[in-house]
Amino acid sequence: MMPIFNLAVAGAGLIGRRHIDLVAANPQTRLSAVIDPTPAAIELAASLNVPHFKSLDDMFVQQHALQIAGIILATPNNLHVSGALTCARHGVSALIEKPVADAWGNGRQLLDELEACEVPMLVGHHRRHSSTLKAARQSIVSGQLGRIVTVMGSAQYYKPDSYFVQGPWRSKLGGGPILINLIHELDNLRFLCGEIESVHATASNAVRQFAVEDTVVMTVAFASGALGTFTMSDTVAAPRSWEQTSGENKSYPYSPTEDCYFIAGTKGSLAVPTMRSWRYADRTYEQDAEHGWWTPFVESRLPVDNIDPLAAQLHHFCEVIAGKVQPIVTVADALQSLLVVDAVQKSIKLGQTIFLRDLSS
Repeated sequence: MMPIFNLAVAGAGLIGRRHIDLVAANPQTRLSAVIDPTPAAIELAASLNVPHFKSLDDMFVQQHALQIAGIILATPNNLHVSGALTCARHGVSALIEKPVADAWGNGRQLLDELEACEVPMLVGHHRRHSSTLKAARQSIVSGQLGRIVTVMGSAQYYKPDSYFVQGPWRSKLGGGPILINLIHELDNLRFLCGEIESVHATASNAVRQFAVEDTVVMTVAFASGALGTFTMSDTVAAPRSWEQTSGENKSYPYSPTEDCYFIAGTKGSLAVPTMRSWRYADRTYEQDAEHGWWTPFVESRLPVDNIDPLAAQLHHFCEVIAGKVQPIVTVADALQSLLVVDAVQKSIKLGQTIFLRDLSS
């Protein structure tokens, strides 16, 4: 018989409730506790008929009775490190929502302390489980596009006022869209195009005037020599973000004809997530014929079997707990994406190009 994994969810905000729904829908998992100090979380736990705890420490007092196999940490960013360390001390694996920490230094501390234990930790860069991104990466690494030269990315949408009312921490330092949203995009770019070498970014909070940014524009240099640009804003009426173009999260309106990434190489280009591809006909290479901007393209669309990456991530987390696989996204891997975020923030502050090698040394 298929084993049932008892899971607790810490944090009952937007993403926490999404995890709770996924745990309830998965026949392999059982929701065994909700951990969150807010009155709304108490009501939620009661409605689900599961135990409620104000803190991880309170829950771990009853860990053995609850038989908790794993914990999903969907808490505010500044609590990710302390929560993961608490889980590690009790020998329980955690799925740590991204970002793995609210600052690179804190994430480095987590990595160092985890080296002393053997408790596997998975970081919630759930798009790594996306069938669309996997297909795009395969197209790139197979050489179909030739050498990647340029990348254009976009994450542009409008967050309603209620988003900030429900989570006031999102309008304060450590809770802006760079850490909440841009880190997803930077992780995607690393997954698709390889490691990032340097960034130059500028930001603005002119629209909302919160303590955090609402708009960022940046240039990126990859270790491969490819160059990229990225525009992010959570205060514009636009349909060019992963959530709105991929159709993977049904909570968002779907714009199936729009893309959020455009990757161009010496032999072809790829728009993601529509997966439209443009290449010169193979015969132009076989015959050593000259090709260029007058040469017609052969346009195609790469096939993709759409799956819910969050559901796929939950299945993977269960396999990690069972010891069947290693985490797809480790703390060390997630820390590299956080380092890029650190570089973005430092570039904004100093108005300079920031090389990642200078930050990690």
